[in-house]
Amino acid sequence: MDDKCIMENLLHTAKGVCDLYLHGTIESPTMNVHQAFDNALNDSLCMQDDIYKKMSAKGWYTTEQAEQQKITKVKNQFAGM
Repeated sequence: MDDKCIMENLLHTAKGVCDLYLHGTIESPTMNVHQAFDNALNDSLCMQDDIYKKMSAKGWYTTEQAEQQKITKVKNQFAGM
């Protein structure tokens, strides 16, 4: 298993953790539980961002810039809702 594969697995796991904490935050029955999940979510999002930045710097995670026309089209669709 090479470094890229390890980082991909870490990123995938971090995204899954963020998803779980998001649902925990949304569905919290009390403010204390909500705050605990929210703090964990924010920490996990920071970790996910760090992993992404390291992968991106090595060229292991590339993204494409969206065309402004497509962005405008999506914004207009949501504005009409």
